[in-house]
Amino acid sequence: MAYIDYYKVLGIDKKATADEIKKAYRKLARKYHPDVNPGDKEAERKFKELNEANEVLSNPANRTKYDQYGEHWKHGEEYEKAQQQQRQYQSHQGGNYGGFSGADFGEGADFSDFFQSMFGGSSGGFGRGSRGSASGKFKGQDLEATLNLQLRDAAKTHQQTFDINGKKVRITIPAGVANGQKIKLKGHGNPGHNGGPNGDLFITFNIEEDHHFKRNGNDLSAELEIDLYTAVLGGETLVKTLDGSVNLKVKPETQNGTKVKLKGKGFPVYKKEGEFGDLYVTYVVKMPTNLTDKEKELFLQLKKLAT
Repeated sequence: MAYIDYYKVLGIDKKATADEIKKAYRKLARKYHPDVNPGDKEAERKFKELNEANEVLSNPANRTKYDQYGEHWKHGEEYEKAQQQQRQYQSHQGGNYGGFSGADFGEGADFSDFFQSMFGGSSGGFGRGSRGSASGKFKGQDLEATLNLQLRDAAKTHQQTFDINGKKVRITIPAGVANGQKIKLKGHGNPGHNGGPNGDLFITFNIEEDHHFKRNGNDLSAELEIDLYTAVLGGETLVKTLDGSVNLKVKPETQNGTKVKLKGKGFPVYKKEGEFGDLYVTYVVKMPTNLTDKEKELFLQLKKLAT
């Protein structure tokens, strides 16, 4: 039986991180999943190979064992004994060598002879005996959906119900969910094959732009128009927040573009009840129009006083 390069199967480097392994597996699994390629034996073979590679490389202990033996897997027992002498490993009962236990992947796992020999086979392997069969249990295909939310809806905890594969699914959306954030609903994907588990449902939130507020993390920003007289003399004005309007004092001689901060009036912090970002308000000074002759005369007098 031939050695299988699981890194090559997933198209990744041997130094790949756990996240890179997961990303590569999910991308290829979608491509070769039986639901996407009904009746395609080659796609089914590749899908089994991907599952096998993921079972090994996503498990730190199995990956270490696989990397340690490498292409010398046929002589793994002798190789391990030599390592035991060098490192003074203490052997364990139950067919374990060097601290690595045999893999147990459940009933119905359909893996190659190489895999079963190395991780769970009964002929010269290092595991606890093969539990595989030819049933070919496959997890159902994962599904992805996008859920559009208004900014103000994303600012409050609420429930939404929608249909997936003819079934109504109700989820609670916590306040503060971010644009592009993804959550997983386990078991709400397509049904498994041959008794395998259902796939999962991944929901990505799309927070639509608001006409008044702009969001930056947990902070909000907004523009507020004030008239020239309030900017020059100071006064009070109303500013909108997510939970209503509040009075804001404007300092005399406020310049156009001045920015002020309203602490705690921003967006709620995700899953941290009672915590909020800040609201940053930028003043936009509105110039007067349609001046009367008297108003123009007064402005001319101000101009003379200023020169």
